[in-house]
Amino acid sequence: MINRTIDFAKHHTPNSMRRMARRAQLEAHNTRKRLIVPVADRCEFDNIYHCTVHKTGSQWIKALFSDPTVYRHSGLLPYDPRFYRRRKLPVIPAGRAGLALFHSYPQFKRISKPGTYRAFFVIRDPRDIVISSYFSLRNSHAPMGDILQVRKTLREIPMKEGLLHVIERHSKRNLFARLRSWAVAPSSETFRLFRYEDLTGERQLEEVDQLMRHCGIALPSAELEPLLSRYSFTKMRKDRESAGKISHYRKGKAGDWRNHFDDEVYAAFTAATGNLVEVLGYPARGAVS
Repeated sequence: MINRTIDFAKHHTPNSMRRMARRAQLEAHNTRKRLIVPVADRCEFDNIYHCTVHKTGSQWIKALFSDPTVYRHSGLLPYDPRFYRRRKLPVIPAGRAGLALFHSYPQFKRISKPGTYRAFFVIRDPRDIVISSYFSLRNSHAPMGDILQVRKTLREIPMKEGLLHVIERHSKRNLFARLRSWAVAPSSETFRLFRYEDLTGERQLEEVDQLMRHCGIALPSAELEPLLSRYSFTKMRKDRESAGKISHYRKGKAGDWRNHFDDEVYAAFTAATGNLVEVLGYPARGAVS
């Protein structure tokens, strides 16, 4: 009953109240975890920083790092700075995994990090980000900020115009610039880039294992496989739909942009992103992926 009430509050109240509801839910989750889950192994780092942009599986990553299995083998509790006091650069308490930090690399460098840490940034083909964003904004994203206004606009115009609208929106909100900032950042042992396509594809087990090990977390294979099974996109989508919610776990196929980008849309995308596709290491338009 309490969770249903909080969930209702998350979607039907002003942003400030929604943050309070989600903070309460997260803290209750962490308190239960401390009480009932024994820590078998401690992470060697004080903090983990998950940096990202929208539509790169941020909620899926958050689910993995919030699972009792990861806590048991790390002692790290999840921390989403969006649910706490609003500030440009968050302060992540020690012993926490800071999740879904939507910052550029220069912004991340300015975050105060008093202890040892590891960070990772998840990249995705920005053309597929546009497609995923379009369907999310149009159909399933939680109604916060200007989402309802954007949804109304997208439902009133053809998809092609909608894609142009999303490209312009992402450009103005610096999503493409944030992707570029991490891709060209000086290499460092403290952070690593991971591809969304690898984390969710055929090599998922190996890639997620590498991500966890980069973060100083060693999960036995006998526990990693069930963890990934619990949070498969298919299962998470079915769970939301069975609860009467619209699921945003669409998990579009890599390269889906080819089904929707015509010459005009691609020209607008290129004008907004320049050589970002090549910088990120994805195949050019005419290449066979």
